[in-house]
Amino acid sequence: MRWLLGVACLLLLVPASVATEQPNFVILFADDLGYGDLGCYGHPTIRTPNLDKMAAEGMKFTNFYSAAEVCTPSRAALLTGRLPPRSGMCSNTRRVLFPDSAGGLPADEVTLAEALKAKGYTTACIGKWHLGHLPEYLPMKHGFDSFFGLPYVNDMDRVPDKGPKGRPAFFEPKVEYWNVPLMRGDKIIERPADQHTLTKRYTEDAVKFIRANKEKPFFLYLPHTMPHVPLFASKEFAGKSPRGLYGDVVEEIDWSVGEVLKALREEKLDRKTLVFFTSDNGPWLQFNEHGGSAGLLRDGKGSTWEGGMREPGIAWWPGTVPAGVTTQEMGCTMDLFVTAIKLAGGEVPNDRPIDGFDLTPLLTGKGKSPRDTMFYYRGTKLFAVRHGPWKAHFITQAAYGKDAPVEHDSPQLYHLGRDPGERTDVAKDNPEVIKQIKEIAAKHRDSMKLGEPQLEKLIPAEKK
Repeated sequence: MRWLLGVACLLLLVPASVATEQPNFVILFADDLGYGDLGCYGHPTIRTPNLDKMAAEGMKFTNFYSAAEVCTPSRAALLTGRLPPRSGMCSNTRRVLFPDSAGGLPADEVTLAEALKAKGYTTACIGKWHLGHLPEYLPMKHGFDSFFGLPYVNDMDRVPDKGPKGRPAFFEPKVEYWNVPLMRGDKIIERPADQHTLTKRYTEDAVKFIRANKEKPFFLYLPHTMPHVPLFASKEFAGKSPRGLYGDVVEEIDWSVGEVLKALREEKLDRKTLVFFTSDNGPWLQFNEHGGSAGLLRDGKGSTWEGGMREPGIAWWPGTVPAGVTTQEMGCTMDLFVTAIKLAGGEVPNDRPIDGFDLTPLLTGKGKSPRDTMFYYRGTKLFAVRHGPWKAHFITQAAYGKDAPVEHDSPQLYHLGRDPGERTDVAKDNPEVIKQIKEIAAKHRDSMKLGEPQLEKLIPAEKK
């Protein structure tokens, strides 16, 4: 009995990260999903029972952010824990990578997949990549053991002689209008990809991966192709949502989440797997009913207003993440990089600036988020800074269109607790807050070293 008591006392002294086995990690990443597009975030007609249940069994964030307002930079930040200007994965002219792009995520960037592989993890990327489509930039060059999905976004490779011209093609989309490739590893296996089946096939692959790797630690990165336009749903979901085609697509993604969580439960992996659901940026409002909603937040995809970068964020890990918690603490996709590496017992790179924080205290219910500041970049320019509840806009610009950026000598200031829709500028009444945020911004700018630009690199015409 004395021996047993002694062992028990020793175990209590051992840190939890040492006493427990390495957790698995699953990141579920939607594309262009808005803050207000899920039932648990207040949408009145899109039915998301699996995500609603995930939130009820886990932690729902009300202040969770992507690190950029459009696809490519957002994904680079998630996988590296670094703001996109540091890696050169953003641009003031070409906002994302295209099929004629010659650049991609640099080889010297350390991805989450690489950091976890070093700790014995099996890794898979299933879904949309969009960090470089040339062989040297594909997922297997960045730490992933396997890849199944699209190399870039689903509205590229438009076939000019098929379907209506311009935007009408998106409102009644057909698979043959876009010659986008579906890849397995570094090989194209289908072109054009049957986009009606993508969510279902991604999900089937994800479930197979979970079951095949249940005996060892794994990292599954599942970046969905949708609800980015053009919208496609499988026949099981098409025409079923009161919200129309957009609702059909989101409800199928919700089904996918349910299948992943079910597989984890069936394989008895649920209590040793951290699952996180979020989106790469806000809704593409310019596509009307084919775009989503940012709820009460201002603007959407492409902007540094809250609607462009504040996202749904749901953490699920039964027995570790406390159930039924809605937190107003701040978090960001870059924090997932640091959090996962720490939980895996790895070392966060110390030879470069890392912009993520460890959310473990918050996720385990033992503390608060260490993040109190967000930097909002559009391309390589710092447009806004949030510190605590206050957000100062140094530059404002509409998400898309011909409006030029407007620089503010005296920044616009909003209190996001009282005014999450950013409607009332209170700068004149809070000069001390403006002064503080200006100092934070100046210190940050001094520390920012821009990486080699990747998005402006083009494939020579003779090699296309």
